[in-house]
Amino acid sequence: MQFYKKSSALFQKKLRPPNFFTSNYDKMYIKQVQTAREMNKYLNQILLGDCIELMRGIPDASIDAVFADPPYNLQLGSKTLYRPEDQTAARAVRDEWDSFASSAEYDAFTRAWLSECKRVLKPTGAMWTIGSYHNIFRVGSALQDMGFWILNDIVWVKTNPMPNFRGTRFTNAHETLIWATPTKTGKYTFNYETMKKLNGGKQMRSDWDINICLGEERVKGTDGKSLHNTQKPLDLLHRIILASTKPGDIILDPFMGSGTTGAAARELGRNFIGIERDATYVAAARERIAAITPIDLSEIEVSKPKRDEIRVAFKELIQAGLLYVGQTLVSPHGERVMITQDGQLTHQLYGKASIHVMAAKLQRSVSFNGWDYWSAQKQDGTLVPIDDLRKYIRQVKADMKQAA
Repeated sequence: MQFYKKSSALFQKKLRPPNFFTSNYDKMYIKQVQTAREMNKYLNQILLGDCIELMRGIPDASIDAVFADPPYNLQLGSKTLYRPEDQTAARAVRDEWDSFASSAEYDAFTRAWLSECKRVLKPTGAMWTIGSYHNIFRVGSALQDMGFWILNDIVWVKTNPMPNFRGTRFTNAHETLIWATPTKTGKYTFNYETMKKLNGGKQMRSDWDINICLGEERVKGTDGKSLHNTQKPLDLLHRIILASTKPGDIILDPFMGSGTTGAAARELGRNFIGIERDATYVAAARERIAAITPIDLSEIEVSKPKRDEIRVAFKELIQAGLLYVGQTLVSPHGERVMITQDGQLTHQLYGKASIHVMAAKLQRSVSFNGWDYWSAQKQDGTLVPIDDLRKYIRQVKADMKQAA
């Protein structure tokens, strides 16, 4: 909004020509300012009421991500389940908000809230929704029918699931997340390096082992018992937000419940908009989020993805005189190769290959990043990682670009 204030001052001093409002650029700027003004009344708030009605007031294409944990339509009825070890009643979801007269009614409800989500999402925005076998296939079908483009289905593997008390089925130990974009644009946020860092340096898979929400994390009611039957764990929302949003982005949760999305967003430096129709949940969520302190993200997020870094070819190190033809490269395990005239490596058993293919061959791997594998042997016998040489060339290129 500082930019808007400065621009307003310029208008008052009449520093812009009379036809300022005629260009497409100016119209676009004015629309952005108006949208920002409208969004201010929603940011970091939990709205009490029906999500479909309240979403209609949110401007078009103003949301960066949606996380939706809709009713699952579990259809449990009135039958009580008892734990076999002590015959105590197991808590089940029989709340009014999870009850629908028919599958057709549930489908109509699903399409109504998804339609509003699609309208308010930016074309590059992220759509996340979660469900169990009771509803996720119906929600997924609606998503595709409405033109959403599915990027992944994520299996949340519950490492401590509730058992099947009657012993008549497999223990239901997972839920399914769908990650999609409003249209097939090819442009969306995916913080690949951050996910890889969180996964111990390995590419993160689509099966996530995360505990269900228990103990101190559970929001309690005045009776000391869990307030919300289907509260999701913070770790799950942390991963979703870190994977598909940037600091400062706006995340909408149309079924806010106990406030997990808002709590995770506040911790991770994102904005949120929550909608919830139960006043008790709203009060608890507001209190919960107000107590959250943002965390230091410097050790969590990779601020500059590798794909955005300036590219450097292995040959450029030779052209710059940092390496030379005939020089020996050494692996962490002591394997030795020689640089060839065409910028590749030669090995007495594996022939000639690039730095990446040669590294993979020596490890009997499908692929490997050769920049992380090889060190150059200098004439005095000392070793220097070739990635350090690449970083030097990259910095020189960046300085030249900035000077230009």
